[in-house]
Amino acid sequence: MQGIWTTDHIHAAEDGLLAVTADGALMRKAAFGLAVNAAAMLVEHTGAVSGGRVVLLVGAGNNGGDALWAGAFLRKRGVAVSAVLLKPERAHVAGLSALRRAGGRVVSAEDAPEWLAKADLVIDGIVGISASGPLRPDAAKLLTYLSAPILAVDLPSGVDPDTGAVDGPAIQATRTVTFGARKPVHVLAPARCGEVALVDIGLGPRLGEPDLVCLDRVDVAAAWPFPGDDDDKYSQGVTGVAAGSATYPGAAVLATGSAVHATAGMVRYAGHAADVVRSRWPEVIATGSVTDAGRVQAWVVGPGIGTGHDGREVLRHVLGAGVPVCADADATTLIAHNPELLDARDPDTPLVLTPHAGEYERLMGRAPGGDRVEAARAAARRFQAVVLLKGHCTIVAAPDGRALVNVPEGSWLATAGSGDVLSGLVGSLLAAGVEPWLAAGAAAYVHALAGSLAADGAPTSASGLVDAIPGAIRAVARGVRLAG
Repeated sequence: MQGIWTTDHIHAAEDGLLAVTADGALMRKAAFGLAVNAAAMLVEHTGAVSGGRVVLLVGAGNNGGDALWAGAFLRKRGVAVSAVLLKPERAHVAGLSALRRAGGRVVSAEDAPEWLAKADLVIDGIVGISASGPLRPDAAKLLTYLSAPILAVDLPSGVDPDTGAVDGPAIQATRTVTFGARKPVHVLAPARCGEVALVDIGLGPRLGEPDLVCLDRVDVAAAWPFPGDDDDKYSQGVTGVAAGSATYPGAAVLATGSAVHATAGMVRYAGHAADVVRSRWPEVIATGSVTDAGRVQAWVVGPGIGTGHDGREVLRHVLGAGVPVCADADATTLIAHNPELLDARDPDTPLVLTPHAGEYERLMGRAPGGDRVEAARAAARRFQAVVLLKGHCTIVAAPDGRALVNVPEGSWLATAGSGDVLSGLVGSLLAAGVEPWLAAGAAAYVHALAGSLAADGAPTSASGLVDAIPGAIRAVARGVRLAG
């Protein structure tokens, strides 16, 4: 499990480490790691380190100091280094002195376009994790001249370090080097950060519990209900799916198929698409009504059920069944418009809500905004439920404040029916007894992995996602076995 810490916690850990470290040593250690990454990028893009041309974009403060010290280290490897000082009067004194001693050049902001045009690599040291908001005008006007690969120091300048929000001009990095620990920006704005490299500067023992986590393959494999020698179809969990309608039978087929592939248990379908589901998934026990479905260990409810009277009654029945529920799609809209439906739920019975941004706004009366992690936490507290907030990066928050983020490879999941597939995965894990927050996170991980496998570099469909689920689960298990 990968930990992520907010800037407040990072600053506190740095302050403690600085108090017992020789003056300037921590910056030089960070800058050396930055220089190593810069050298690797030069080799990747030009074939050599010596003779390369690097331009430093230097702001005030420690990030600018990191860039200047890295420039000094690069000069010792034969790199031509030029520094553009955006705040000359506030440039880091020791770093600037080191660069000049090593033979680095300082150029004015007015001359920067000429030097940027010849650069093989640009190092973004404009602002650090103490800053917020978009780039200031003097830095923003340089964006049009950036064509070389960009290595960002700690974060791409102009991107909020704690939310990943971009509210104006900002750097688009090829790679980001961060120090001590990953920050929220690195997982909430992955496209802005590019590849993220972590340089260990000794913060680990001082960080404490992370503010946010990312599940890794080991976590997902440990959570997934792989059948054992003593398991049968019942012990693996019986998942109930209340989805689809005569108008939207596809939602039923997708959510049910996802649940079928997720575990080795049993799936019961209840709804108007029973014939269609039965024809596609003959192993499913399909009935026309939730009242006839039989005993289940968890319900998936919502995809394609509609928001009229019938949908309300289906949701009311499922919420009152006394088993964990994953409420998706139309179910979230029904809850938003008819909050009294939640009265049917025993407060101790797990509930997972899976809204996209529009559904979140209906539930909460406001859009998620720039801070999606806090938005998910707020909804989790309000509804006393696990909230899986969909988006390019999926946020999963629990009422107790725990939060995780899942970062997919690419945007292949942005396809109609993808959410129906995800709800089937969540429901199957709930039925198997997986703790709701972990169930939602593990489902999001496998869902994203299935998207990558199904796409294989080209757009895919929700049906393709369903078919790729077994391969994704195999990859999780195989990767863990190989790692072990």
